[in-house]
Amino acid sequence: MKEQKKPDILHEGLQRDLKERHVQLIGIGGAIGVGLFLGSASAIKAAGPSIILAYGLGGIFIYFILRALGEMTVEQPVAGSFTTYAYEFIGPLAGYLTGWSYWLFWALVCMLETTATGIYVQFWWPDMPQWISALACTIFLTFANLASVKVFGEFEFWFALIKVIAIIAMICFGGAMIFFGIGNGGAAVGFSNLWTFGGFFPNGLHGFTISLVMVAFAFLGMELIGVTAGEAQNPQKTIPSAINKVFYRVLIFYVGSMLVILSVYPWQEIGTMGSPFVLIFDRLGVPAAAGIINFVVITASLSTGNSGIYVTGRMLHSLALQGKAPKYFAKLSKSSVPHRGILASVIMMILSVFLNYLIPAEIFNYLMSVITFIGLYVWFIILWAQRSYRRSRTLEELTQLKFPMPGFPYTNWVTVLFLAFVVFAMILDADHRISLFVGPVWMLILTIIYYKAGYNKQKEATEELLPQTDND
Repeated sequence: MKEQKKPDILHEGLQRDLKERHVQLIGIGGAIGVGLFLGSASAIKAAGPSIILAYGLGGIFIYFILRALGEMTVEQPVAGSFTTYAYEFIGPLAGYLTGWSYWLFWALVCMLETTATGIYVQFWWPDMPQWISALACTIFLTFANLASVKVFGEFEFWFALIKVIAIIAMICFGGAMIFFGIGNGGAAVGFSNLWTFGGFFPNGLHGFTISLVMVAFAFLGMELIGVTAGEAQNPQKTIPSAINKVFYRVLIFYVGSMLVILSVYPWQEIGTMGSPFVLIFDRLGVPAAAGIINFVVITASLSTGNSGIYVTGRMLHSLALQGKAPKYFAKLSKSSVPHRGILASVIMMILSVFLNYLIPAEIFNYLMSVITFIGLYVWFIILWAQRSYRRSRTLEELTQLKFPMPGFPYTNWVTVLFLAFVVFAMILDADHRISLFVGPVWMLILTIIYYKAGYNKQKEATEELLPQTDND
């Protein structure tokens, strides 16, 4: 059988208007989500102080995943990112499954975040209907993304900066309590809380293992760095710079914040009195501590929604160029933005918010469980694509790689084993086990559509699939 020719999806027609500071802060924003401010309490409950080690361990492997992605991204900087690499180096089915799954991933995340934003706004205006503020935020972010990629990058820059300032402030103030007793009557708190209440592993290795699932979930979205490559001004410089800083960001933002919080408060008390971040500012006597953190959480939620709308538009655009989505989505606006993909994704997100009120909560939870499964699947695909990419290159080409993954192939295999261990941890935990049932069902449905729609018999790509603008 004649091998199917693949379309020239490296020429996407997008504008390279993302500056280095945009990419850097987008990378940071991908590392910091609402989960750090609110959801970290559940991870602490599972692992106790050993969550510090879990975040550090997870940080090492997410760094390796991003280095695998970075190796391909620097050589072929496209907004389709790992979807394009899966298509080119693994096969059309892999590109199709990865693209549509990642589109669903961010559509569901956006749906979750916009709904959550409505809840957070009620902190100040309790009488405002939740759906009004959620819809207003969605419309605002949609217009920001439709304007230009530069406008998207600017908003993401400031959203991420607010999160960074809040975390650094908490770490500094918490450090003042630990070493100088500020906010604690002058008595230094020290680090004894890390081992006093049941030891560093109060729930044993089982609790530590379960926490790795929550750690992996917290890091989902960091691969967004790769998606920005197709619109970064100098991807050969900005992408390596952003990726190399990932491990240090994890150490500062996750390991550092957990170290401070668990030193100041006994681990078993966290989660019973609200957000861990609010506790630190409250103890320092900061006025309106809860209001400040609520504002930060809203910006974190808006940041995630902003990124989600950006990614979903690019995924549909990339799939259209592959011939695995209607070519309608390959069209770009006058400002070189995949506006059709953005609008279609946003309409789906808005409809999903209303469906949330109509369908049973169990179905909604099943949809949310797909997020974790898809995230792990995408990371596995990145590692697989990178191995296949290496096999497709000559020895001379490999010696000329600008940003090679360190320790390859050993770091690639060890990271795959870590992801397999996370899946094993999901089997142990009833709350996450459902992902291993619902996720494969989604993949099966996509695969059936792939063959029923005849994508497997698709003819050679034509110029129709190449990007055009509405000016054409």
